[in-house]
Amino acid sequence: MSRDQFSRVIANEGLAAALDAVGFWAAVCMVVAALTYMLVLACGAYTLAGRRRRAGQRERMSPPLPHPVGTPLQIVVLMPCLNEAAVIGPSVARLLEDPNPALHVLVVDDGSDDATSEIVSTIADPRVALLRRDPPNARQGKGEALNHAVEIVRERYRDIDPEHVIVGVVDADGHLDPTAWDVVRGAFRDQTVGAVQLGVRISNRGGSLLARMQDIEFVTFTSIFQQGRRRMRSVGMGGNAQFVRLAALNALGRSPWTRSLTEDFDLGIRLNGTGWINEFRGDAAVHQEGVTSLRRLIRQRTRWFQGNLQARYLLGFIARHLRGRARADTLWQVLSPYLLLVGSLMVVSFLLMLTLCIINVIRGVPQQWSWVPGTYLLAFGPSYLYALVYWLYAREEDAGPVRCVAWCHVFVLYGLLAGVFGWRALAREFLGRSGWAKTSREAEHASAPEVVTQEAQP
Repeated sequence: MSRDQFSRVIANEGLAAALDAVGFWAAVCMVVAALTYMLVLACGAYTLAGRRRRAGQRERMSPPLPHPVGTPLQIVVLMPCLNEAAVIGPSVARLLEDPNPALHVLVVDDGSDDATSEIVSTIADPRVALLRRDPPNARQGKGEALNHAVEIVRERYRDIDPEHVIVGVVDADGHLDPTAWDVVRGAFRDQTVGAVQLGVRISNRGGSLLARMQDIEFVTFTSIFQQGRRRMRSVGMGGNAQFVRLAALNALGRSPWTRSLTEDFDLGIRLNGTGWINEFRGDAAVHQEGVTSLRRLIRQRTRWFQGNLQARYLLGFIARHLRGRARADTLWQVLSPYLLLVGSLMVVSFLLMLTLCIINVIRGVPQQWSWVPGTYLLAFGPSYLYALVYWLYAREEDAGPVRCVAWCHVFVLYGLLAGVFGWRALAREFLGRSGWAKTSREAEHASAPEVVTQEAQP
């Protein structure tokens, strides 16, 4: 819209119409910027996928390169838990299905009130150990529990080169793909790789539309964002199925995990500034339980959003320690929650205008509907890309492309909940409320009380 056109709008139709025009073009700019960013990452992911296929062909033609002789990788899986008696036994048993004696599990009971510790104590496998944290040290946040556990790991493996010790984090409800251990060990053959993040799937996606939306969320993030960030050297870490060399954790100091509500997000950013490479491997995944209650989803995602808001303290670190594309992409990651808050205001404005149009239609006032196709393309156009990506994963589950397109249209509406999470998180941050609420499991949420830890700070 030219300056003259803008002036005529103000003169002829008033300030409200001018604000409407400004809002429309601002929304267009935000959507274009977001799509451009997504396409850049998608192109990077496609390029890396091609390289990986060619590399895989070369590997099949030549014997694989083993890890240096005499220095087998020692993998220690940390499993932080709080009142996980319902799932801890089977979860540990699944990890122990790998018979490798260099694999160990350290269950970190962060002050459970149930029988979590007792169940772990009955496991006869010598590769399992229990770290029991009791008040007042317990329930200080997941980061503090992991920092305590890594101190135990340092002491236990003090005679082994920390570059050959891998510290994993798997949630108590996590279920790794059978190929996960081969994928992790293969990724760490590269001596420059300091951390590996596996993909994430929602195990109960078939039983709930809300769980299906979370599965689409993780899959699209995995396939587009994480794969593209491999090219930018800005891969992030998740709270489940992250694996880090002990040497890389040591580079972050005595306490590698922060007290932020999203300690995993902070860890990924800080690892990218150490000189080690964060790697993402989507050819194996951890399957975790999705939330099927809207109320509990809002509580969970509010905590995540608030943790992302707390990451603002890392802006100085990003400016000092990251370079080029990694710096630009990480800045986007840290600042995007604030852009989402601004974008949510435009959504509210659009919904108010849509409501006004519907009221006018009911009252018999003629309306112009030429804006509908363009608005549909702006809002739901990306859903076709999401559907294509998700179909590549879900087609083995008899999910056809039409069903994936329908799901991804719902997914666009699901994404509007980010405004609810965001403003609620901003209010909590403004009021200084950052207590950590554990999300109860599906089997227990009807009867279990909400468990809250003490205040967590960055």
